[in-house]
Amino acid sequence: MSMTRYATARWEGDLKTGQGRLDSPRSGLMAATPYGFNSRFGDQPGTNPEELIAAAHAGCFSMALAAKLSEAGHPPTSIETRADVELTMEGGPSIASIKLKTQARVPGIEAGGISGDRRRRQAQLPGIPGAERRADRTRGPPTGRLSLSAG
Repeated sequence: MSMTRYATARWEGDLKTGQGRLDSPRSGLMAATPYGFNSRFGDQPGTNPEELIAAAHAGCFSMALAAKLSEAGHPPTSIETRADVELTMEGGPSIASIKLKTQARVPGIEAGGISGDRRRRQAQLPGIPGAERRADRTRGPPTGRLSLSAG
């Protein structure tokens, strides 16, 4: 199965004093959403490319993890993922890393339920190909609480 989604960006002016607008016409989530140098590198309201990449990655990872857990017979009650996107300026702007921190409530998974060797965990956890993944289990409510980190 294949699908295509799109968004548009319009930029006017130079890098530091210019401004941009983002649109996602199909969903309508972004309609002339402002972005610019000061919303990216300063504290001006608006979004920035790294924030959008982080949101997309966190959403994708949470959905993929829900699918994998459900396939294993443990549909989650909830999954919350934070994605931290690190931008480096060395050699020109580029993404240095994306670190994921996930908490999930998964009925039927007890303490140590996601233990095992590293290769098995990497095969089971969706995320960035080749990224080191760590799974740590902490006690929580009766349904259990799963804490995952990928980075």
